Amino acid sequence: MELEHKFCGPEANITVGDDMGIAGYASLFGAADRGGDRVEPGAYAASLATGRAVKMLWQHDPAQPIGVWDEVREDARGLYVKGRLLRGVARAEEAAALIRAGAIDGLSIGYRTLRAGKNDGGGRTLKELELWEVSLVTFPMLPSARVAAKGEALDDSLRELAAVFDDARLEMAGR
Repeated sequence: MELEHKFCGPEANITVGDDMGIAGYASLFGAADRGGDRVEPGAYAASLATGRAVKMLWQHDPAQPIGVWDEVREDARGLYVKGRLLRGVARAEEAAALIRAGAIDGLSIGYRTLRAGKNDGGGRTLKELELWEVSLVTFPMLPSARVAAKGEALDDSLRELAAVFDDARLEMAGR
């Protein structure tokens, strides 16, 4: 099984505070991503129960950790994360500035699929996942949950542009 990624968009409501703290949803249950996959409630439970730390990375790059997740848990809505970007880490400082400016607005999870089935939308229903990391990313695959700085809303034209890039990325990947 290889490492996969799933992205979360506007409904994630990730914010960054003056203290470099961030919190929001990295995955929303039942929301189909652009590949048609949906995560089922409870999919992360076994992985989270191991107590293994979930890494905070920049753009899924394992050579670029930018902070720590202090809290990672499932609730009725999805996978909630709360952590902090680390001061003194150049990329983390840049990430905070980019989030505040609205230039970066996505989250993505890195995971291995342990159990899945097919769903009516042509994708998979992900039933059990081994969660490895949650990254800040430029173009999320799940349009319904993106990062936003406190007090800011995403402009519809930015959402449309992100959707165009998402479609192009999927086309290039042969989906």
